[in-house]
Amino acid sequence: MSSSFACFLFDNGSFRADSTRSLRSLAARLEVRLGHPVRAVSLLHSTRVPAAELDGEPAQLLEPALDTWFGTEPNGRALLAPLFFGPSGALVDYVPERLAALATRHPAARAVLAEALVLPDEEPEELIAILADRVRATLTEKGWVRPRVALCDHGTPLPAVSAVRDRLAEGLARVLGDEVAGVAACSMERREGPEFAFNEPLLETLLATPPFDAGDVVVALQFLSPGRHAGPGGDVAEICARAEAARSGLRTAMTVPIADDERLVEVLARRIEKAAGRLPAAPAALG
Repeated sequence: MSSSFACFLFDNGSFRADSTRSLRSLAARLEVRLGHPVRAVSLLHSTRVPAAELDGEPAQLLEPALDTWFGTEPNGRALLAPLFFGPSGALVDYVPERLAALATRHPAARAVLAEALVLPDEEPEELIAILADRVRATLTEKGWVRPRVALCDHGTPLPAVSAVRDRLAEGLARVLGDEVAGVAACSMERREGPEFAFNEPLLETLLATPPFDAGDVVVALQFLSPGRHAGPGGDVAEICARAEAARSGLRTAMTVPIADDERLVEVLARRIEKAAGRLPAAPAALG
C-alpha cells in the first residue's frame, strides 16, 4: 500500500482500559497485515482512562488525532477504518460531522471513511464463522450439549444496525445447525418508545421467555472488545446473573468478544484496501 496517507482504526471508545488495549492489539496486527502504519483511536470516552492503565500511553480520540496529523501535513490524506459491525449513527452522522468541521480548519486535507464490517450486499461469512467458533469453545469449556444460543448486540436507534444483528443470527443458526437447540437474536438495551421496538427482544426478556428461561443458554456476544458492557462483570454479565437468580433451572455462559480473531483482521484489511482506492492523490510539491 502507498505510504502517502495515515490510517486510523477507530472504535466508539470506552471508559475501561481493556477496550483500548484490545483496539491497540488489533491495530498492531492489522499494521503487520497491511505493511502500513495503523493508528488506534476512539471517537469518545477513552481519554478518561488513566494513562497508567495503558502502559503509560494515553488513549487518543479521532478528531484531535486528525487535527494534529493535518496540522503537520496540510495536504495530508487520512483513511478512517471503523471498528463497527454496521452503519451506526457514529458512521452515518457523527464522523461525517466531525470531518466537515476538520475541513474548515484544513481545507487542503482529505479523509476517506471505509465501510463497516458487515455490508448489505455481502454475506458476512468470516464474522459468522468467528461467532460460531466462540460458541463451540464455550460448549467445550462447559461440557454442554445442544444448548440454546442468544446472539446479543448492544442495541441501536437505527433499524439498519439491528438488521445486521438479525443477519448474523440467521447465519449463526445455519452454521451451528444441530450443534445447538436454537438461535435467537436479542439486544442488551434499547431506547424507550415503540419506534425502537426493532431491538426486541432484549436479552433480559429473552431469558424470561420459554424456552430460553430454562436449561443451558450460551450468550454469544456480538461485541468487538471487552468493556463496560461485554467485559467481566459488565452489563451483559449482570443481566445473565439476574436471570439465573430468578430461575433456578437456567444456566448461562457468555462467549468472549471477537477482536482478537485473525479473521477480523482480514475483513478490516479488505475494507481498508477498498477505501484506499477512493483516496485522492496529494497535490504535487512546488519547486
